[in-house]
Amino acid sequence: MAGAIASRMSFSSLKRKQPKTFTVRIVTMDAEMEFNCEVKKQILDEKIYCPPEASVLLASYAVQAKYGDYDPSVHKRGFLAQEELLPKRVINLYQMTPEMWEERITAWYAEHRGRARDEAEMEYLKIAQDLEMYGVNYFTIRNKKGTELLLGVDALGLHIYDPENRLTPKISFPWNEIRNISYSDKEFTIKPLDKKIDVFKFNSSKLRVNKLILQLCIGNHDLFMRRRKADSLEVQQMKAQAREEKARKQMERQRLAREKQMREEAERTRDELERRLLQMKEEATMANEALMRSEETADLLAEKAQITEEEAKLLAQKAAEAEQEMQRIKATAIRTEEEKRLMEQKVLEAEVLALKMAEESERRAKEADQLKQDLQEAREAERRAKQKLLEITTKPTYPPMNPLPAPLPPDIPSFNLIGDSLSFDFKDTDMKRLSMEIEKEKVEYMEKSKHLQEQLNELKTEIEALKLKERETALDILHNENSDPGGTSSKHNTIKKPQAQGRRPICI
Repeated sequence: MAGAIASRMSFSSLKRKQPKTFTVRIVTMDAEMEFNCEVKKQILDEKIYCPPEASVLLASYAVQAKYGDYDPSVHKRGFLAQEELLPKRVINLYQMTPEMWEERITAWYAEHRGRARDEAEMEYLKIAQDLEMYGVNYFTIRNKKGTELLLGVDALGLHIYDPENRLTPKISFPWNEIRNISYSDKEFTIKPLDKKIDVFKFNSSKLRVNKLILQLCIGNHDLFMRRRKADSLEVQQMKAQAREEKARKQMERQRLAREKQMREEAERTRDELERRLLQMKEEATMANEALMRSEETADLLAEKAQITEEEAKLLAQKAAEAEQEMQRIKATAIRTEEEKRLMEQKVLEAEVLALKMAEESERRAKEADQLKQDLQEAREAERRAKQKLLEITTKPTYPPMNPLPAPLPPDIPSFNLIGDSLSFDFKDTDMKRLSMEIEKEKVEYMEKSKHLQEQLNELKTEIEALKLKERETALDILHNENSDPGGTSSKHNTIKKPQAQGRRPICI
């Protein structure tokens, strides 16, 4: 009785609620056109299972609906870093970095170029409605045996699922194969059109759950049946309006696309012109800078030319001065050569004079020796004379009568005592004077020789810097070797050694 009442009640509800259900259908279509964010949220929250590849495709349509057409200059790497586009299950399923996921989403996002926001949203819903769990409302039920099952209600019919598998139903009842649906308290009954098939009954947890299931069944069944019937005039008008609106939007989109293309071309042209203008400005600036640099270079070159001219004048002046200095040096060199020759001549003369003085000194020495010998003989004669005089004075004296002096022996020289004594004194004084003169001349000669040698050494030092070594002769080299203080073949040494030995120098 209760089931019959329920059955009748459900059919009458179907008839009474047809207009309301139609209204719900229109609202549902509008909701789909507005891009149901709830569907996206359910997919991201994993209430609706979505394969990884479908998740990436849905994410690309979501990006297209939000950002519009892909622009590499705007949508640079990392622009999706803060977006939640993929379920966490998909992200954790692969060893891929966020950059790799973004690269794949962007690749599909670039292919959606030209799609409007509503088209992208519609494509999103078209892909989402093909998912196994899309649009299915699940309710926990128990069969007659008390086994826990899941009842799924969607636009295609009723489905019975295992609690562990919500993708593949165990039993399905399409809307066109269901004759009646009713409930009595917590018991729910599904009667198929085929009477050979058993009636399916199950129990829900609460009465209000059965009421909700019945309402969902009535609404989805009505929508299912209306999709298979001819559209009413009102619906046809609405579809015509929708097509017109779609065509108008399509034309508007095409117009906008053309305008956008023209604007992009204009912007590209403007950018090109701006680029060319900027390039021309840069070229003009570079030309001005080059001109300024050229002027500065010209000024510098002029200044350098002036400086070079002044330097050339200075160099010419210096060259003239150098030429004069060279002439002066040449003249000085000539004078120096002449002076050198004169000095050499003077040296030779001094050497000859020294040789002569040495000879004179030797001669004077010999004369002094001879005088000494004569002096010794005179003193010996004086001694003998004094002895004889003493002998005479000691003999007896006779009164002489003008006696004549006895003749002296022939070997005793005849001289007067007083005269001889004076003569002896004269000779001794003369010898001393002569010796003093000889010593004085010798000292003067040594001083002159020393002074001359210093002058010669000074002159040699002065002209040594002007000497041309390559023009030295063998004699010059020998002379330099002999002039060396450490040399043993010096002419002065050759002269002095004989003097020290009391012999005459040997002149070659």
